[in-house]
Amino acid sequence: MRFRDRRQAGRELAARLRERQDAGALPDPLVLALPRGGVAVAAEVAEALGAPLDVLVVRKVGAPRHEEYGVGAMAGDGVPVYDEEALRGLGLTQADLAPVVERERAELLRREQLYRQGGPAPDPHGRTVVVVDDGLATGSTARAALRALRARGPARLVLAVPVASPEGAAALRPETHELISLHEPAAFMAVGQWYDEFDQLTDEEVLEALRRHQPQNPQQHQHQHQHQQQP
Repeated sequence: MRFRDRRQAGRELAARLRERQDAGALPDPLVLALPRGGVAVAAEVAEALGAPLDVLVVRKVGAPRHEEYGVGAMAGDGVPVYDEEALRGLGLTQADLAPVVERERAELLRREQLYRQGGPAPDPHGRTVVVVDDGLATGSTARAALRALRARGPARLVLAVPVASPEGAAALRPETHELISLHEPAAFMAVGQWYDEFDQLTDEEVLEALRRHQPQNPQQHQHQHQHQQQP
C-alpha cells in the first residue's frame, strides 16, 4: 500500500487511468496538477494518457495572526472556498479575511505566471479535465480546485490521487464526475506517511516536468481541439 516515491505512485495511478481511457471514459483529456507535489504524479499520468500537462495553483487561506491554521482555500480565479465551521469557531467572517485573500491571490498569480512562463492557462471548456495530486487528506485544497474548474465548463471533471483518507474521498466525490484513488486506508494521518520518499519539489522540477509535457505547437493543439469539438 506504500509508494516508493511520487513517480512510482504516478505510474500506478496512470495505469488505472489508462483503463478508464481505454473504456472511453476520458475523451480529450487535459491533466492539471496541484503543485508542487502533484506535478510529479501528474507527469506520469499525462505521459500515459497522451495528454497535455498544466498546473492549477491552490493557496490556503489562513486565519489572521495564525496563518498556519487554514480556514479556506482558493484556486485559479475562483472565489475562496471556506470551512464555515472553522470560521464560526474562530468568530471570523469572510470580510475579516479579505486582506489574507488579497495577499494569497497575489502569490497564486505569481506562481501561475512562474510555472506557465507567461503562457496562457489552458481552456478546460468541453474537455475531460483530470485533476491530480499526490494524495487527499481533508480535501479542502482539492475542493477549491474542482469548484474553480467547474465554473469554466469542462465536459467531465475527474479527481485522481494515489492515496486518500476515506473521509476526504467521501467529501469530494459529490464535487466530481469521478474520483479515482488507488488506496483509501482507514488509518490515515497524513499523505506523506504512505511514501518512502516525500521530499518537497522545487520550482525548477515543476518547470522541467511542465516543459516535457507541453504540446510542441500550442496553436496547432488548440486548432485540433476545436476541430474535435465541431459536430
